[in-house]
Amino acid sequence: MSGSLAAVIGIANESVHDVDAWVAWLKSQLLEDWRPGEWDADIWLFRGDISNSMTVANHCSTKGCEVVTKARGRCSVCAKEFRASGLSADGFNATFIPAPSRRSLVPGLCTVEREGVRCQREFHTKGLCRAHSVQWIKATRAASRRRTFQGTFQEWMRDVPVPHEATAECRVAGCDLEGVTLSARLCRRHDRQWKQHRSAVDYVPDLGHWVEHATPYLAVHHFSLAPLSKVGRLEVLYTLQQRDLRHQKMEPAAIRPVVNRMAGIECLLNAGPEVFGGSVLQRSKNVVALLKDVAWSLQQGYERFNGIAPTDKLIWDMKAVGFASGHNTKRPPGTRTPIVDFATVKQPWLREAVMEWARSTRPANTRFRKHVAACVVTSTVLGRLPGGGMDPTSVQFAEMTLVADAFRKLTKKDGELQTSKHRADHLTALYTILDFGRSAGLLNELHGTFARHSQHRIVREDSNEDEIGKAIPESVIRQLDVRLEGFGHEFPYRGYPPEDIAAMLQAIYRVLRDTGRRPREVLSLRRDCLEFDGSDCLLIWNNYKGRRMRRRLPISQETVDHIQAWAEHRNGLVAPPRSDRYLFPAVSETSEFAHLSTQYFSRALRQWVDSFEEIHSEGTGRDGQPVPFDRDKIFPYAFRHSYAQRNADAEVPIDVLKELMDHRSADTTARYYRVSLKRKQEAVKKMRLHVVDRHGNPAPMASNNAYEMRSVTVPWGGCIEPSNVKAGGKSCPIRFQCAGCGFYRPDPSYLASVEDQIRDLKSEKETSLAMGTDEWVIRNLQDQIDAYKKVVRNMHEQIEALPAEEREELMESVKVLRKSRAAVGRRMLPLTVINRGVSSA
Repeated sequence: MSGSLAAVIGIANESVHDVDAWVAWLKSQLLEDWRPGEWDADIWLFRGDISNSMTVANHCSTKGCEVVTKARGRCSVCAKEFRASGLSADGFNATFIPAPSRRSLVPGLCTVEREGVRCQREFHTKGLCRAHSVQWIKATRAASRRRTFQGTFQEWMRDVPVPHEATAECRVAGCDLEGVTLSARLCRRHDRQWKQHRSAVDYVPDLGHWVEHATPYLAVHHFSLAPLSKVGRLEVLYTLQQRDLRHQKMEPAAIRPVVNRMAGIECLLNAGPEVFGGSVLQRSKNVVALLKDVAWSLQQGYERFNGIAPTDKLIWDMKAVGFASGHNTKRPPGTRTPIVDFATVKQPWLREAVMEWARSTRPANTRFRKHVAACVVTSTVLGRLPGGGMDPTSVQFAEMTLVADAFRKLTKKDGELQTSKHRADHLTALYTILDFGRSAGLLNELHGTFARHSQHRIVREDSNEDEIGKAIPESVIRQLDVRLEGFGHEFPYRGYPPEDIAAMLQAIYRVLRDTGRRPREVLSLRRDCLEFDGSDCLLIWNNYKGRRMRRRLPISQETVDHIQAWAEHRNGLVAPPRSDRYLFPAVSETSEFAHLSTQYFSRALRQWVDSFEEIHSEGTGRDGQPVPFDRDKIFPYAFRHSYAQRNADAEVPIDVLKELMDHRSADTTARYYRVSLKRKQEAVKKMRLHVVDRHGNPAPMASNNAYEMRSVTVPWGGCIEPSNVKAGGKSCPIRFQCAGCGFYRPDPSYLASVEDQIRDLKSEKETSLAMGTDEWVIRNLQDQIDAYKKVVRNMHEQIEALPAEEREELMESVKVLRKSRAAVGRRMLPLTVINRGVSSA
């Protein structure tokens, strides 16, 4: 980052002259009972609670190890031992015994004991405190001169030393060690630090001042504000408490370097740019983020101290205002804080109306941005008129007509017209602002005709709810299924091991694929989302779009198994408490949703799909090679289209599919069937040109209608015999001996059925021979076999003679027509329609 953080956010542009007033204000803002059990306000010391999810600290994951770490996992010592062991994680945990931590905060007591009274001083060496250790050393030296005690150490311990009372604790606040120096009354650790400090400075330091700003031993989950000035302590404590109110986690390991950076500064608001810049920015992203947040919080606090509310300014800092972060809001250079600039609304009367509406109603962020955008469009239109629309009395019906026309022509960034719903919603948002302004007395001067009129309505077109036609082809889904084991292993999801991330993402993929629910509907599934009714199982889900909760969807046993397998895995996860109800937990306690977000899954899916070397579409190119599939067409919502199209292709009744998709209108569901019909028509168009007669000679149909209306489907081909066509193929005069009939019209889509018939006839012939039947029966069976073989041989020759491109197109048509015929008369709904391991051909 170029320049200093302080300069970027505006801190230190002017000095704070009335520091006493600033201190008084800070004290009035502090929370009295903040973080009980963790924060000691008397000594400015924070000792983090490992069990608190809002404190970033964890025990080492190795069983029996008491070391505290910043991140989940093993401590550095255990991690090194694990890598060297070559064992699996379970094997290592079962056999490894970690050594006791040598970084104990409080040493043990001296082992000298007499008549049940133990020495209360800290042991120094050989289990003895410093005084007894010196006494033992003198005894051994005297013994060497044969002047006094000459026994063993155990005898000396039994007969000589007398227990001492505990000495006073170290003068440094929060230090539990005993003071060992007589004049300074410092513990060994702090005495050593004090000596180092005296030798490092070129003046005579004040011990009392040094002690006031010294810190006790700080573990990973500890930090102290003692090194700061009296004002600095209040400033940093205020910013940390504000972070807590915004539900941001406390990371002591990142706070300590920030505190060290600010030590010695009397007032942070008066600090120079070097405080928030320099080499510290290269050390840790978390430290950088915390520095920025401290500076930002101080800036916001100083504005409040001066009586400036975040909503009083033309540029709103959405984080300060308290709205959720916007995805489309602007950010000033060098910061990540989203802002909304009301200066883009040029007319004061309109600007004040929308700002007061936002102050009063506190709308959700998405609604807020929509209404501001609507006012910006209106302001732009009025700004082109004479006078720029500054006078509210001059804005009348004609101006509203121009504004409504502008909303009708709203386009996306790529120039494509926005959906009618988007345009209508934004025009309605403008009307909401105008109605609010009039009711609040802010727009009393605005002309009465600048309002909603029936002529200005934007008619909402019949929405294509599911963007029909964007289904992922089944052949592509089969390619994804083959590679599913690699999904999620390299996707970061903070706080979870890679194997858990992969298992969760793969489970989500399977549920999306098999149930056709929208992404949010899958990601928000509850842990008790399965309901059993005898041998059937229903998925309980919420239709957020239609605002219809606790819907039920029949699912296959395979899908049930996948959900139950993940649910069992889920039980072993350490997830944020607010995610307890959900099958797919959130990344952290402060995530926008209590479950995994759609943005996370979309990014994971995109990363996985982009990692493939190739994905083939259903067709082939002119060179006969598979055509690459457009990866951008693989996105979470597309699996819903695939589910619906799959069932429509299988000719599931429209009323059944409507219920499965939970559509309000059957018209939306019918679109999938129109897509299926279009595919079938294209297939018939190709297939009618390859119809043959019973001898295998070409007998093409003149049109699609001739193929479908002048013929009827029989088991091994088409039939054009009038009476049989009229009877729907159920009144064959010669009992379906098609191979000998002049009205028989097979085509390549029946090849598999004809070949099956040949095998059945051969089996019947063998059975007849074994039964000793008359020769004419055997001859009849053989003649049918020969006739069908001739048909098959001729069709294969004709297919092989086609150019490669036409041959591939013909075989795709074969798949479509065979699938269509297979669905006729189906009564049972295929819950997970496709068998993943079998081609749909």
